[in-house]
Amino acid sequence: MRTAANDNQLHGASVRFAVEPRLIPAAKAARRLHLTPTEFEEKRAALHRQGFPLPCPVVEHFDLIAIDAWLDRMSSIGAVGPSLGDPERLVAERIAAIG
Repeated sequence: MRTAANDNQLHGASVRFAVEPRLIPAAKAARRLHLTPTEFEEKRAALHRQGFPLPCPVVEHFDLIAIDAWLDRMSSIGAVGPSLGDPERLVAERIAAIG
């Protein structure tokens, strides 16, 4: 069923550009993590404990940019300093800085 929210088809001059949604439903958030919706629901509490973004409380959809930022943090992409996921390295660097 086509609704206004998922109708990205061009209709002559009435639509100037397609809208890429930023907020996505749980099924698409699952797909972003390469999980089935069932797997996503089973792992959701653990994901949130790891800092995975919560859905918007109003529309109950997930922010795609926040998900991508979380994935970047989890894989240390763009990290300025040591990853929080590597505590041994962090301690070693702090000890080395002390002298």
